[in-house]
Amino acid sequence: MTVFVVQKPDKKKNILSATEYGELDFILSETENIMYTPASTISRIKHTLRNFNEEDYLLLIGDPVAIGVAVHFALLLNGNKAKILKWDNREYKYYSMELET
Repeated sequence: MTVFVVQKPDKKKNILSATEYGELDFILSETENIMYTPASTISRIKHTLRNFNEEDYLLLIGDPVAIGVAVHFALLLNGNKAKILKWDNREYKYYSMELET
């Protein structure tokens, strides 16, 4: 299982508890900006998610446009299904949610 983190957070955010769901794989660095190089950034997102499957998760953190692109490709590459991790501010933990289109 892999947790695909859309964008690596800055050092202030601790996302290590997401490793409960799998190994973290960062799609974009903390400094990448889809606005400046959209074609290459979208290509990187698609390439990184090329083996996304039903056992994997998306951790939706970072640039909102990059998050949208990552969700699009995860659904497209996995039969319109994807699991995401949602942070709960009350419980201070991630919960798994399934998306299906």
